[in-house]
Amino acid sequence: MSTLRLLARQFFDGEKIHHNKILDIKQGKITSIINADDNTIVDEIAEGLLVPGFIDLQVNGGGNVLFNDSPSLTGIKTIIDAHAKFGTTAMLPTLITDTVETMQQAANAMSAAIAEKTLGIIGVHFEGPHLSLAKKGAHVAEHIRPISTDEWQIFERKDLGQILVTLAPENVSPADITRMVNLGIKVCLGHTNADYKTAQQAIDAGADGFTHLYNAMSAIQGREPGVLGAAFLNDNTSCGLIIDGHHVDYTSCKIALKIKPQGKVFLVTDAMPPVGCDETTFKLFDRKVILENGKLTLPNGGLAGSALDMAAGVRNIHQHLEVELNEALRMASLYPAQYINKAQQLGALTVGKQADMVLLNDELEVQSTWINGEKVWDSSNQGNR
Repeated sequence: MSTLRLLARQFFDGEKIHHNKILDIKQGKITSIINADDNTIVDEIAEGLLVPGFIDLQVNGGGNVLFNDSPSLTGIKTIIDAHAKFGTTAMLPTLITDTVETMQQAANAMSAAIAEKTLGIIGVHFEGPHLSLAKKGAHVAEHIRPISTDEWQIFERKDLGQILVTLAPENVSPADITRMVNLGIKVCLGHTNADYKTAQQAIDAGADGFTHLYNAMSAIQGREPGVLGAAFLNDNTSCGLIIDGHHVDYTSCKIALKIKPQGKVFLVTDAMPPVGCDETTFKLFDRKVILENGKLTLPNGGLAGSALDMAAGVRNIHQHLEVELNEALRMASLYPAQYINKAQQLGALTVGKQADMVLLNDELEVQSTWINGEKVWDSSNQGNR
């Protein structure tokens, strides 16, 4: 759709909620926002709360697809379609630790998605393979390795959109971290057992994020602050947080929000294939993962990603963390956009921004999703584009 005139009964622009506003959208961008009157002709009326689209920087799968198993353009499209049902309008499909061949396939698929401007795809997250064996979590030990020329050839590509790399600083030198940052890569610390000094050296080298805060990282102790201490002490760093009630206790989430400056904690899902479909089991490197009571676990009881979607995350932030709604919405939209330097285009609904929008009902459930001005999900017909 090249043009759209939308009447929003309630409209959150990223700062505050307005009432009865008309959004004019042309070529995927918001061109004007005006007050509605009785004589205004519109294409559509949004009954509910219209909010900025959600941005998820850690998405392993969805729609019964795991990116590692389907590192293809088709796989990417299936994942974004699954998450669009829950308000995600921009994402970094995430490849967990795997072979360099799979990394290359994923990079080629991402290149194709970026080239054809696949709606909702803005880059790729490589979660590994340069991690700590001690904090590998569900990652496969046999694929964890140092950086080689093959990985650098992938990291140096300029056709993948925004690249984010999660790494363990005890296994990647500060010089290599600086090299990544100079390439435009966002470097997050995660799956790391580093001490505080090593984590701080990585931050000084340019790392500025933490992957799924609290999970798979050295904790704060009296005589050793660990990676978590580095996350809390460095105000200029941002943290992704899985707010599903399983990965992190809600009280611990509140502590992080109390310590970190406003805007430096954002929601991620760490979502796996069951999101957006009815499947309750899947294979992760030949290990069976089971979904039970909203929790994904391996046979040994360890967590293996999440079944969280962004809309559910927003509800959890608002209800369980007692964060006011506007701030909960920013944690799912503006703050991740700011972290990847996309706030000029994404994360709010103001004139000049991309028309990535989500319509919520009173229960904060998704009714409709638009990406770049195009409606890609509508609950009334239970279908994607």
